[in-house]
Parts: sequence; C-alpha cells; structure tokens
Amino acid sequence: MLYLGIDSGTQSTKTVVLDVERGEIIAHASKAYGLIGGLPAGHLEQHPEAWFDAVCETVASCLQQIGERKGEVRGIGVSGQQHGLVVLNSEDEVIRPAKLWCDTSTTEQCSRFEAAFGGMSGLIEKAGNAILPGYTIPKLLWIKDNEPGNFKSVRSVLLPHDYLNFRLTGVKRMEYGDASGTGVLNVRTREWDRDLTAFVDSSVDEMLPELGSSNHVHGTVLPELAKEWGLPTGVLVSSGGGDNMMGAIGTGNLGGGVVTASFGTSGTLYACSEQPIIDPAGEVAAFCDSTDRWLPLVCTMNVTVVTEQVRGWFGWDLAEFERQVASVPAGADGVGFLPYLNGERTPNLPKGTGWIHGLGAASATPAALARAAMEGATLGLGYGLRRFAELGLSPTEIRLTGGGSKSAVWRQISADIFGVPVVALATAEGAGLGGAIQAAFADGAGTYEELSDRLVKLDDSTRCNPDPERVGPYREKLDRQMELTFLLREKGWL
Repeated sequence: MLYLGIDSGTQSTKTVVLDVERGEIIAHASKAYGLIGGLPAGHLEQHPEAWFDAVCETVASCLQQIGERKGEVRGIGVSGQQHGLVVLNSEDEVIRPAKLWCDTSTTEQCSRFEAAFGGMSGLIEKAGNAILPGYTIPKLLWIKDNEPGNFKSVRSVLLPHDYLNFRLTGVKRMEYGDASGTGVLNVRTREWDRDLTAFVDSSVDEMLPELGSSNHVHGTVLPELAKEWGLPTGVLVSSGGGDNMMGAIGTGNLGGGVVTASFGTSGTLYACSEQPIIDPAGEVAAFCDSTDRWLPLVCTMNVTVVTEQVRGWFGWDLAEFERQVASVPAGADGVGFLPYLNGERTPNLPKGTGWIHGLGAASATPAALARAAMEGATLGLGYGLRRFAELGLSPTEIRLTGGGSKSAVWRQISADIFGVPVVALATAEGAGLGGAIQAAFADGAGTYEELSDRLVKLDDSTRCNPDPERVGPYREKLDRQMELTFLLREKGWL
C-alpha cells in the first residue's frame, strides 16, 4: 500500500511516496517558489495557485518515479504552512494573494481584539489563546479595514492546507489542529467562538467551512485529477493539518516525553498532550493537534534566517560556517546576539530588531559573531522550553528537524542549551511523512502509534547528550538574553 504525503511550505512544496509494507519512502520531489515582491515592510504574501501548481508538479514527478506502482496509491495527506489566509468568492476563485503566517501587518487589528475582550488575558480566558499578528483572524479584519471591496466578495475562508484539500477533492472543511491557529477556535471545546468571529463581521460565521475531527477522511481525489495523474478512483484524502501538527506525526511525537524542535527559517518547539495546555502568559500556543489531542507549541520567527544572514556577511559556504562556529568556545567569547531580525512571536515582538552585544577587542571576530548567532537563535527556543517546564511539560528527548538539524555543532549546542538529549531523524521529511502516515491511518492501515513505531526512524549517529559543564553557563546566558530583551522592550528600543 502506497500513500502520498504533501508538505506545502513557505519556500517550497515537497511530496513523498510512502510504502507502508516496506517502511520506506520510495519517491520524492520538490518545487521551490518565492514570496510576492515589492510589498510594504511586514506584508508577506503568496499566490495560492503557486502552491497547487507545485503540488501538481511534485505529485506527477513522484508518480513517474514509481511507474506502474501508482495504481497501488490508496491515500494522500496534506501538510500546509499554518495561519495563512485564503479567501474565495462565490465562484470559488481566489480573491487576493494569501497573507502568510510571517505577515506582521496586523498589529493594529490584534490590539483592537485585545481592547474589546479584556486584553491578552481576556482572550486566553475566552478561547485559550491570545490573538497574535501571525494568526488568521486578524488578517481577515485587516482585509475588511483596508480592502472593503475584497471583503464584500469573500464567501469562504480557508487555511493553506484546506485550500489544497479543496483543490484535490472539491470539499471545504477544517480540522481542529490547523483551525486552532486561526485565533477564533476555543481549543477547550473545539468550537468556533462566535463572539470573536462577530467582532470581525456578522458574516464571518458563514465564511468558515465545516469544522470537524482531524481523524476523519476529508474526501476523495476528484475524478479529473485522478485521471490526469493515472491514479485509481477513490483515492482518499485525509484531513491533513498544519505543518507543525503533521510534523508531530512524522517525528513520532505522540506523547511519552518526546518533544520536536524544528530548525528552519523559523523555529518551533512542540509536544503532544492528552489535555489542553493553556499558558496564562500567552507564550505557549494552546493548539489542538491533528490526531484529536493537543499540541502545546512555541514559535520563534528567527532560526536559520539568522545564521544564513551571518553566513552571507562573510561569504562562507555551510562547511566553512560550521568550522567557524566550532572554533569558538561555548558562550561565543561573551558575544550575544538578540536574533529578532524578522520581529518575533515568542516573546511577542512583531516589530523587534536584532541586537549584537558584548563585543570586545578580542571577541569582535567573524567566528564569534557566527557562534553568537547560532546560540542566540537556539536560546530563543530554550526560552520556550523553559516555559514548557513551568507549565509541567518536561521532555526526556528532543527530536530535531529542519535544515539546522543537519549541523553537528548545532545539535550539540542544542543539547547543551536545552539540557536534554537531542537526536535528528533518519526520515528527513517530517511533515510530508506525517501527511503520508495520516493518510495510512485514515485508510485503516494501523493506529498512529503502530505506524510511527514502524515508519519513523531516528538517526542515532546524530544523538547528542548535554555537556554538564555547559548547561549551567548556557542557562545564565539565556537569563541575560531575556533580561536584555525585556529591558529593551520596556524602553521602547526593541
């Protein structure tokens, strides 16, 4: 039995074919694309059609790779970047480009939600989460405020993976996991909060699609698509989910002390919980997951974006960057790097900027800056892990994914900062694999735990244990980084 996993991200779409019996990914393909250029600062958008074009191209490539075996395909699961806003008109046409998770143009709309519902604490009490600039619902309010003609045309509101599911099946539906990142899902009850939707407009309830279980089948591939791709009729499409929710499935993050840390352009840290984890401070997102449980999550907007920026300053390739970082001792000779180049979500600094501090005559070197950048980005996630501990979540193992996880020196830095053993995945495409596993689950091929035990493989050669001599100093550096962050924020300088 074969299942396709599609991971539609901000930079590219990747598709894999999973052979469940053999426990192997037997085909993969990717297609890159970019952001729409020329927009004002803070506005980050993409054309949804670019996502579907990339899906069609990568699926066709994968099916070509497996040849006659494409007749064995039984299901497809889609992972999509969270929080993006796709709006359709009455003809199911896209009205305008999608505003993405990293779009921070909605700070004014978020402030209005807070003013109307008792501040951040009132919103958390009401639905479990604050409403942050990256979330979906303030984007819809932004369109009403700034593009009233477009808003009047809106008949359907979809998230990125919902849009792809719709293009695959003709069915509009939202599952609990990705829906919890809209800002208007009560994560305790898994129902829309009608007061929050009405704050945008009385018509929003009619724009939202059917809401339901993440464990239910979304639909089947449209006959015309099945014919075009040479697939059998009746290939199911599972509910799919947000990239972090599907990444949890694809990394075997199903409880038992496992936490996943993703080191991509942005960074995420998430766990699986049998009950909602509500953070009164709003720094840990109280999301649902895509297995009908919950996914407490911390998101930072600056991980490899920081290291890539520094690498570009000095014209290094990846191997030279790694060598330079490794040449400097832990602590970067006292150099600190506040990594808020793209603003920040945790802590909430939508207009934040990066700061370098602690430079001395001996430490003002490219290598020290490189290590400080890597440490600063990781300490941002370390702050999130500290919040996890304060809410009662204590991991025994952290599984690393994303481009940063390929760096041996970064893995050791992570173990030392987190104070927990870390290990990378042998199965690299976490979200895509998660989509394929969810499709297999929806097809009755096994429970999530059974499928994960067979299909999710760790690369034990990458395992790093924390160095006791470094854990304490890194804890102190984290204290300094956060104290400086909050001081600068209080002064209005960050």
